Amino acid sequence: MSAWPLSRDGPGPGATLWAPETVTAVPYNAQTPAAALTEPVTPVGAFFVRDHFGIPGTAPGRWRLRVGGAAAAPFAIGYEELLAMEHRELDVVVECAGNGRGEMTPRPPGLPWSQQAVGCAHFAGVPFRALAARALIAPAALEIVFTGADRGPVGGRPTPFERSLPLAVALHPDTLLVTRMNGEPLAREHGAPVRLVVPGRYAVADVKWLVGARAVTSPFMGVFQSEEYLYLASRGTPEGPVTSVRVKSLITEPEPDTAVRRGHETLVRGRAWSGGGVALRRVEVRAEYEDDDRHREWGWHEALLEPPAGPYGWSGWSYRWTPRRPGPYRLVSRATDARGETQPPHAPWNARGYGCNPVAGVEVVVV
Repeated sequence: MSAWPLSRDGPGPGATLWAPETVTAVPYNAQTPAAALTEPVTPVGAFFVRDHFGIPGTAPGRWRLRVGGAAAAPFAIGYEELLAMEHRELDVVVECAGNGRGEMTPRPPGLPWSQQAVGCAHFAGVPFRALAARALIAPAALEIVFTGADRGPVGGRPTPFERSLPLAVALHPDTLLVTRMNGEPLAREHGAPVRLVVPGRYAVADVKWLVGARAVTSPFMGVFQSEEYLYLASRGTPEGPVTSVRVKSLITEPEPDTAVRRGHETLVRGRAWSGGGVALRRVEVRAEYEDDDRHREWGWHEALLEPPAGPYGWSGWSYRWTPRRPGPYRLVSRATDARGETQPPHAPWNARGYGCNPVAGVEVVVV
């Protein structure tokens, strides 16, 4: 078998089948369907896919990871040897840095994601620091550059997808070389046979189809490190790299344009998360009413927040709302994390559309 097949179904027999919503066919990019975001763990077959150059195919028996660079004992490891090493298991929210870009005004260039380029999965993998210890990384090393098997033309030259991590992040015990997702071997579109997962950082750090890891003694200046995935102001001024996930919430129920009965309790539910292993402090919900060009906002009400499945998972939340008058409403949610960071009222615009985390909203009608 030259490659693993693409996953297009749910996690097992009898599972609900949710097909990802295709954004581009070539290369293949797709977002998680809204119905799947109601699940505590996003089914593999529904999980969003971000692909820059096309999905490479490498059979597990032919896969090798080369670990070297500024290291006294560089080596290569195969798939079976990696599987035999001690694994850690973590629930991790994976979010594309451009998630929500399609809702910015004006819309920046790039994939027009709505707010569905996100999911939470149960990953199992080997801490990278176990391999770094074997390679005897040089004391002068500043970063680890991770290389994927995918490559394509950038500026007229074939370029692999590469990203670096500061040494302390790369060596964190929760930075994993992942081999399994939701209890099954990785699917091809999710980075099989092995991918990187860096909890708390935007998914650009999670290099898929991993084939190389090298220590460097000066800052890495590759295309996807120093030219792409930067926050840029309107005039193109760099404001810093894309790193930690920003605090965010989604409303998963009720669905848009749902008819809600006046005087009857409606359950408003959703998901919320933050980056860098920072816990959530609260989620609040507000009902906004519009009629005859008048806009009224009722105060924020704290939702019931469920504990996450570990420091990097997302939390479910719920709020019971009883509308008292008919008409069009907008239900809004905002999350605040333990650092005090709160979702802003509007998308924080930047020239490439990264880190979009405004309050979430859904339109409903009370009848």
